[in-house]
Amino acid sequence: MSKVPAVTLGFWVIKILATTLGETFGDTVSMTMNLGYLASTAIFLSAFVILVIFQIRAMRFSAPLYWATIVASTTAGTTMADFADRSLGIGYAGGSAILLGCVVSMLALWRWREGSVSVNTVAAPRVEVFYWVTITFSQTLGTALGDWTADDSGLGYGGAALIFAAGLALVAGAYFWTTLSRAWLFWIAFILTRPLGAAVGDFLDKPVADGGLALSRPIASLVIAVLMIIGISVFRQRAADPGLRS
Repeated sequence: MSKVPAVTLGFWVIKILATTLGETFGDTVSMTMNLGYLASTAIFLSAFVILVIFQIRAMRFSAPLYWATIVASTTAGTTMADFADRSLGIGYAGGSAILLGCVVSMLALWRWREGSVSVNTVAAPRVEVFYWVTITFSQTLGTALGDWTADDSGLGYGGAALIFAAGLALVAGAYFWTTLSRAWLFWIAFILTRPLGAAVGDFLDKPVADGGLALSRPIASLVIAVLMIIGISVFRQRAADPGLRS
């Protein structure tokens, strides 16, 4: 039995909210609470590992558990990327390149071992491990890529958000009007939602002098969390169908 949700419009709405929450909440703990990137990464990564264990051991799909795990992965991705980019001095471009290689390598290994990277096949513990490791790399990549696009390119947070939103629109067009692999389109879209969330989150809480709105990180996180809970309640989700392949 699959314990991940079917890919629907509601899935993408909640995913974008989750990635934005990951950015603002990750910054809340690491910056506002002044715990630093390394300590924050240890906290969020520990929470993520625990939730993944619960997710794998669960007997059926649970939307609250699934999305809690996604939020843990995206907050961990935020602090891990910031630690690598800023504390270790790898930089946004270098971090993005390394993480892109990790995502592609994990997808290639998953495809080689299981024959498909479709989310519809995530119905066994080993495949779930591939799924969650790939998600962790993609969430971390998205943070680095969003910061790189917003800061190093000079586009700013609003410009970066528009770039990634346009990329998602192109993927949606390819889904509806081409015969490209649905599985690969899913992962491209999944990766793009993370830098979109990173750009939007930074736009909300960064100082005005840096191109943001200077909103309180804790308050912004609380508002986004409430919107996400509403989204989970409104968009009734079902488990993916393991019988389908794409």
